[in-house]
Amino acid sequence: MGMRARLNQTLQRVRFRMEQMSLQRRLFAAYILILFIPGIIVSVYMFNQLADNDLQDEEIKLRGALNIEAINVQNNIETMERAAQLSISDKDVLYYLQRTGEANASELIELKDNAISNIIRLQFNNPNLAHIRLYSDGQNVTELWPVILKEHRVWKEKWYDRVNQMNGKELWSFERTDKEPLQWTESTGVVSEPKIALLREIEYPTGKHVGIMEIDMLMQNFFPNVFNNQDPGQSRMVVLDNEGQLFHGKDSLPKEMAVGELQSQLAQRLPAGGLAPELDKDNVESASIRFAVNGRDYLAAYQYVEKIDGYLVNLSPLEAIFKDVKRTRNQIIAAFIILFAAVSVATYFLNGIILKKLHQLTESMKRVRQGDFHIDLTIRGGGEVGELAHHFRKMVKKINELIADAVMKQAATQEAELRTLKNQIDSHFLYNTLENIKMMAEIEDQRDISDALTSLGGLMRYSLRWTSDYVSLREEINHINNYIAIMNIRYEERMGLTTDIDSVWLRHEVLKMSLQPIVENSIKHGSQFPRGAMRQLVIAITVVALEDSLEIVVEDNGIGMREEQLEGLNWKLSGSMNGMRAANGSDGLEHGKGGGKQPVGPVVTAAGSLAAGVATGDAGGIGLLNVQQRIWLHYGKGYGLRVESEEGAFTRVVMTIPLSERNA
Repeated sequence: MGMRARLNQTLQRVRFRMEQMSLQRRLFAAYILILFIPGIIVSVYMFNQLADNDLQDEEIKLRGALNIEAINVQNNIETMERAAQLSISDKDVLYYLQRTGEANASELIELKDNAISNIIRLQFNNPNLAHIRLYSDGQNVTELWPVILKEHRVWKEKWYDRVNQMNGKELWSFERTDKEPLQWTESTGVVSEPKIALLREIEYPTGKHVGIMEIDMLMQNFFPNVFNNQDPGQSRMVVLDNEGQLFHGKDSLPKEMAVGELQSQLAQRLPAGGLAPELDKDNVESASIRFAVNGRDYLAAYQYVEKIDGYLVNLSPLEAIFKDVKRTRNQIIAAFIILFAAVSVATYFLNGIILKKLHQLTESMKRVRQGDFHIDLTIRGGGEVGELAHHFRKMVKKINELIADAVMKQAATQEAELRTLKNQIDSHFLYNTLENIKMMAEIEDQRDISDALTSLGGLMRYSLRWTSDYVSLREEINHINNYIAIMNIRYEERMGLTTDIDSVWLRHEVLKMSLQPIVENSIKHGSQFPRGAMRQLVIAITVVALEDSLEIVVEDNGIGMREEQLEGLNWKLSGSMNGMRAANGSDGLEHGKGGGKQPVGPVVTAAGSLAAGVATGDAGGIGLLNVQQRIWLHYGKGYGLRVESEEGAFTRVVMTIPLSERNA
């Protein structure tokens, strides 16, 4: 079944259910379909558009704040790079870091007063810088705190090996704590503030390792808006490094936010090195994402800072963004629902006034249906209901006039029928006329016409001569032969009849015209072969003797019937007494075998080849189910018809009658 057919079926079912509803319910359903549902859909669509606009505005705002912070970060990067360059620009410092002999006191004093003082002054002039440290691996180098220290103090740092492998290139490291290298344990001398460090291997001359340079800046100075957020709004900034670590201010994130889950979400969604390998971080400068943390939705705008290989992320909870929009939406929808309810209640009471007259009109119609045409309908006035009542009164008046005319016409018809019966042509006149025509055909040597007239004459004599309800089986078979002969003239010899009946059974009496309706239905319905199929319909009649009954079997090789048709037909053949009473207008009780009263079965529609439709249009008005009724009337409900069939193969009707003294 196609989509269009299913849609049509659905619409038909909806239309049918709507037609079964009262007018009030129809109006209420119409309000829902035409007003309420479209109104809700339009409202939701409009507010979704407003929410999207607010979302875009918030994203622009988040990106603007990120751009400002990115400028601050770039300035701090340049400050640290400049400090690194100036720290090793003094040849005396480089010479001291790679010297092979021990320096005397005067050399150390001169170095500290000049070169080291210049580095300290450089740090003092850039207050955002936390430390400038030069680590030397020379055995003869004396530590000059706080600038020149031994390299073994940073051997355990996570960045130590990476710096030595970068051949003098910069390495930026995010540190959770600012540790003092002069302390031997990590549990002492620890400053809680995180920092970012610029690290570079010192080579002098080029290719010769003499030490490592470290330039530190506390993150609260490097990322001023991340760790010192003064924004009164809901947005918050965080930093994600290349290892997936999250850095933020002490009170910058709301207490209900799960920091670990936030870090996991950002590490999975941002194209940071190694964390999301399917994304290319080099082609991503800034973008936005949406995610959920601890059951709350967030919008995050991020910007990749290539120099430090990290991300600036600005977060904003969507709940705060959509709060006003949702409140306005809910208020309008609530007002719409209240208005809809008020209109529905008003319509209900108005319909009650209108339907009162309709109920009066309905009651009057019920009385007319029950046969009471003398009604006094008090509904007056204009409008649709008043006009309907006016036409109903006119209709009842017209019905009364038609009933009077019908009674008069029926009386006149009965009188005319009596006159017609008096003038009816004598049947012997018809027989003699057919004999004269037959003789004329034989004189003219028209044998086909002569044979046809012979069959027609026999058919008419058998049908019109009704001296008894019983005939011998031989007479019924002869009648069927005449009927087949007539049908072959019409169907060009496409009908065949075979009989397999022992001569002893040909003397037994059967109900007159009991087999002919079955054969007639076989010809009518069993011969409906597909176009182009040149098949002959063969009807076979056989007799089977049982212990106390006789089965007369009529079988054809016609189109047969489907299983559901066969089941329905047999069910109807064995139907209730009420069905027969309704079909025949009788009291449902007839004399059966032995003179007792027997219930009468239904006259219903036959199906299939031998029984493919109602056969009540046959000669004499006798159909397949009328045969069943007659058998029940004369023999009782223990006898009758049953049908067997196979679609496309055959149909078989079995008539069972008793072996009584009459048939002995």
